[in-house]
Amino acid sequence: MPPEPDDSEAYDYEKCPFYGSLSVRGQTLEGTVVSTDMAKTVIVEREYDVFVPKYDRYMKRRSRIPAHVPGVLDDVAVGDEVTIAETRPLSKTKSHVVVEIMGGDE
Repeated sequence: MPPEPDDSEAYDYEKCPFYGSLSVRGQTLEGTVVSTDMAKTVIVEREYDVFVPKYDRYMKRRSRIPAHVPGVLDDVAVGDEVTIAETRPLSKTKSHVVVEIMGGDE
């Protein structure tokens, strides 16, 4: 579990799965952070293989998922491997939240 927030009055507890009231339910996914351009949001990219029976081969697919970054995990950078979990809709495009930073490009 990440450390407690420093400034508890300014912290957004409503959208925090660790110290707030945000419930995590549904899928838990792993991926790589490819963009941190938006405030409190990252784009997580997942690559996976899909079998094509006609050619008896696999083809690569990828999905890009916007995820909310809680204030206690603000040190997420491009290239980090993260775990995201499904939540209620947080905005028009976000319904996942970052719950763990597993490592990065080093």
